[in-house]
Amino acid sequence: MAYSDFNLDKLEERFGVKSRYQRLFDDVIPIVGSDWLKQSLHRASELPLRSEKARSEWIVAPILNELRTLNDKYFTIYSGENLNADELNGLNGECDFILAKDIRSVNINYPIVQVVEAKKNDLDIGIPQCAAQLIGARLFNHKKGVDLDRVYGCVTTGTDWIFLMLADHLFVDTRLYYLDDVAEIMGVFQSIIDYYKRTLS
Repeated sequence: MAYSDFNLDKLEERFGVKSRYQRLFDDVIPIVGSDWLKQSLHRASELPLRSEKARSEWIVAPILNELRTLNDKYFTIYSGENLNADELNGLNGECDFILAKDIRSVNINYPIVQVVEAKKNDLDIGIPQCAAQLIGARLFNHKKGVDLDRVYGCVTTGTDWIFLMLADHLFVDTRLYYLDDVAEIMGVFQSIIDYYKRTLS
């Protein structure tokens, strides 16, 4: 098994993780992107982004890079890397994007946010995969001696974005965010990053 093989029932059965829908982010402060980001997304809108790879390169990556710049490179971005936390239990496999605290290491350390590209443009398909990656990230951190109260994730089609949080339960945000309001999306990511700045020394 791998992250992409799970559904929510399997996650509850194997790891005892119950899921619920809940509003996760109140009072999000929108963040207006730079001219570079605006131009990048405008160029993307003119292209036939028919594959996950295209949406990843032209939409998701620029947004994540913008956030990294705004946060003085507090985190680093891994794309297409394997996060092997527990291969025996299926917590392994390739991740679309991993945001990890930047400690100037070649290896992945302190994964804090998982970003999953929705297969077949279907957010519902991506939610269990992202949830499994969050369980993997929490275990990965635990093995490194870092126990986080929560880890966050996001599933996106490029145009639609939904956020998840793993704490005592798996929480799936009841609100969808849309690329048309990228400032809101960036505001949510910023609130997540701010949480880790406060709690992860």
